[in-house]
Amino acid sequence: MSFTSLFSKSLPTFIAACAFSFSSLASAGADTETDSNDVILAGHDAVAYFTENKPVLGSAEYTATYNDAIYRFSSAKNRDLFSANPTKYAPQYGGFCAYGTTFGKKFEIDGKAFEVVDGKLFVNKNVSVYEAWKKDVPTHISQANKEWPAIENVESSEL
Repeated sequence: MSFTSLFSKSLPTFIAACAFSFSSLASAGADTETDSNDVILAGHDAVAYFTENKPVLGSAEYTATYNDAIYRFSSAKNRDLFSANPTKYAPQYGGFCAYGTTFGKKFEIDGKAFEVVDGKLFVNKNVSVYEAWKKDVPTHISQANKEWPAIENVESSEL
């Protein structure tokens, strides 16, 4: 077999391998709290926080991608609502803990502690952290809004 023949047969495999390698590098950035599969909100349905006022686990069957994060939904209807207006449903501070953001920190969340305030979704690390956050929501949102620009693009491990 000649080099040219070997090269022409190997080239498609090489290109596919390179494409796969580079696609795995395209993941959610430092500004978004996702798991190792780039799923945000610990897999909870972003729309359900607004429509059902409770955390509802989404399904891998109904997904949408926004800001390099994968959102899961409990229904096609919720996925479609999100896709039509993702900024309406996406969590503040990239889905990091709202209370932690007030201290210039980025903490993972469990998806169960949340509040919708003035049409915006705020999530917290867990229910006990949420209890501290809700004692003065307006002040905590103001503090987090001041801190977020400085930490948004910094890896959580560097804070």
